[in-house]
Amino acid sequence: MADTSNLLAEQRRALILDEVRRRGGVRVNELTQRLGVSDMTIRRDLDALARAGAVEKVHGGAVAAGAALAHEPGFEAKSALEPSAKEQIARAAAALVTPGSAVALSGGTTTYALAQQLVEVEHLTVVTNSVPVSEVFERARRAGTGAGTTVVLTGGVRTPSDALVGPVADRAVRELRFDLLFLGAHGLDAEAGLTTPNLAEAETNRALIASARRTVVVADHTKWGVVGLSAIAPLSAVDTWVTDAALPPAEAALARESIRELVLS
Repeated sequence: MADTSNLLAEQRRALILDEVRRRGGVRVNELTQRLGVSDMTIRRDLDALARAGAVEKVHGGAVAAGAALAHEPGFEAKSALEPSAKEQIARAAAALVTPGSAVALSGGTTTYALAQQLVEVEHLTVVTNSVPVSEVFERARRAGTGAGTTVVLTGGVRTPSDALVGPVADRAVRELRFDLLFLGAHGLDAEAGLTTPNLAEAETNRALIASARRTVVVADHTKWGVVGLSAIAPLSAVDTWVTDAALPPAEAALARESIRELVLS
């Protein structure tokens, strides 16, 4: 792909579309580097291509039209997206947790970042269906820094994002109750609500929401407007959304119409 900032918008979008067709998908951060333009410019280009039906937007980029709703990136691929935003969100979310609480963390790279903050909080009971999240607490325990935390890892079938889902996970979650649920999100949308490309993960996430006294979504600003294959819950089911300050004001206002509390980290 050409590396120039002097391309006209139509030329740039043609190059982006060619890359999508060749590779099956593109990431915003890659395009900004290759084309020498801003993150916002690339997002406008992807918006225009999506409106034309040429691509489908996904978290952090776009895929070929028709592939997006069921597209589920792996854990490693998602870890490379918006790392500084995830760290900011994790710090803000950790401030909501008090020692001795029972908390649940769903699968996801932002909940993984949050787990690294929560190892400092004493005497937690952590319920999770995320293998990487459980490993954070296990490493802390072995290092003697686990602060007396008890971890309950559900069983289940492992997804590409390293979450455990399916009937075994659902049954385990429904037997439990917790003070706070920190829920990662593939997408949030004013009409579609919370969604995921994985049908089984949607059911497990619904079970997590049902077992929580308070649901806190932890997701960066790029997740807004992204829609996956399967609906999890309407935005009205979310008590708090902790996101980063890059969320545009208009989108923040729209989110506040349904979500009780919006925290910009």
